[in-house]
Amino acid sequence: MAERYTVLGAGHGGKAMAAHLAVMGAEVALWNRSYEHIEVIKKRGGIDLEISDQNVHAFGSIPVVTSDISEAVAFAQVIMVVLPSSAHADVAKLAAPYLRDGQIVILHPGRTLGAVEFVRVMRANGCTADVTVAEAETFIYASRGDGPAQARIFRIKEAVPLAALPSTRNEMVLEAIHHAYPQYIDGIDVLHTGLNNMGAIFHPALTLLNAGWIEHTHGDYQFYIDGVTPSVARVLEVLDRERVTVASAVGIRARTALEWLKLAYDTTGADLHEAIHNQPGYYGIKAPPTLNHRYLFEDVPMSLVPIASLGMRYGVSVRGMDSIIRLASIIHKTDYWRRGRTVEKLGLEQWSVSELTRFVQEGVLE
Repeated sequence: MAERYTVLGAGHGGKAMAAHLAVMGAEVALWNRSYEHIEVIKKRGGIDLEISDQNVHAFGSIPVVTSDISEAVAFAQVIMVVLPSSAHADVAKLAAPYLRDGQIVILHPGRTLGAVEFVRVMRANGCTADVTVAEAETFIYASRGDGPAQARIFRIKEAVPLAALPSTRNEMVLEAIHHAYPQYIDGIDVLHTGLNNMGAIFHPALTLLNAGWIEHTHGDYQFYIDGVTPSVARVLEVLDRERVTVASAVGIRARTALEWLKLAYDTTGADLHEAIHNQPGYYGIKAPPTLNHRYLFEDVPMSLVPIASLGMRYGVSVRGMDSIIRLASIIHKTDYWRRGRTVEKLGLEQWSVSELTRFVQEGVLE
């Protein structure tokens, strides 16, 4: 495999992806905004990779390790953005002057309306190149960084929906990365990937409704098993119904949480409480050690706010979501409605459903 990839972001996920691509035979450039974070990788010339479920121990050679965004963007046709979604706008602004015709930018994952935000910021910062922005529904790896130049992949997901903006380019993007990543499948369009965002439902509410327990134990309990009591599960069910209704309002049949648990883990139950407790993979997963966690500071503004904002725009009651957003704002002493991806911030507030659909499918700006 002789493809070239640039990976933007050298956190747990970015290091895992860069190392795995290198071990698979690709030429890789790795970028991080702060050079200190990648200095050891630069000096060693790559990353040690362990893939737990494949018994793989290998060294991924990475020829370009840089904090220069122009160098990173120039290196490859395919650019993998592996950063918290709260950083997508910043990266779009940094990369905009250097992007060129024919390049593909993939957000891992986009959360909700990530590709729309990336394109909007990219264009606002002077990028006129014909660049295709795509997003994955979820991150392909369960991974962790074990050291400054070490990465461990626990599991690689078998099927991850991916969609381009516009969706007429889905096949082109999937073909471009198929050699390295046959696991990516057609995600229909970015409204589908964004509104099937299950983390938006599970993470913030489950964290907030167990806030006292998290602060008291520093996360020393089973997040999904001890934390999902019958009443907590009822809140999750309400949030999930709101998400599915928002999706329906924009013409999408979204998966319910119960359907997702069946699809992802072959787990069933009479209700969400039972289904979650029937999922063996949730046993042993500890809660976040602190409330200053991405389940709130990333999932609320970049996942829950855009879903609720779409709901408000298209006449759906999202009182459950609004309550979670407001609780998170109180606890973090901020305004996540102001900071988040709203339809107003993305320039969608005047669009009808048909205009929005045409935009994500054909890339037509009304």
